[in-house]
Amino acid sequence: QVQLVESGGGLVQPGGSLRLSCAASGTIFSINAMGWYRQAPGKQRELVAAFTSGGSTNYADSVKGRFTISRDNAKNTVYLQMNSLKPEDTAVYYCHARYRTTYWSSEYDYWGQGTQVTVSS
Repeated sequence: QVQLVESGGGLVQPGGSLRLSCAASGTIFSINAMGWYRQAPGKQRELVAAFTSGGSTNYADSVKGRFTISRDNAKNTVYLQMNSLKPEDTAVYYCHARYRTTYWSSEYDYWGQGTQVTVSS
């Protein structure tokens, strides 16, 4: 069993900053990809920023230059530093991890429960 514990969401004014954290725990041999997605009301879930299985990072065009994803591999934790927040960044932010439980196992996908980010004056 795997758990993804998210924290750091909240209410912030336009132009402000927030930092999200997501810590993975449980039966994990390796995490092959990990990152953040978001879903605004009435919209599909979309990629925000993520580390790929190749070790590179992907960012949504709408957050490039404002958001930065980082990680602490020893803690199986990823962070999302969000600066210059805009009202259109308002959404539920979900942590995602693709992992293996053993060297030989298949990859599994797991989602966190989500944390609300609201950007409003």
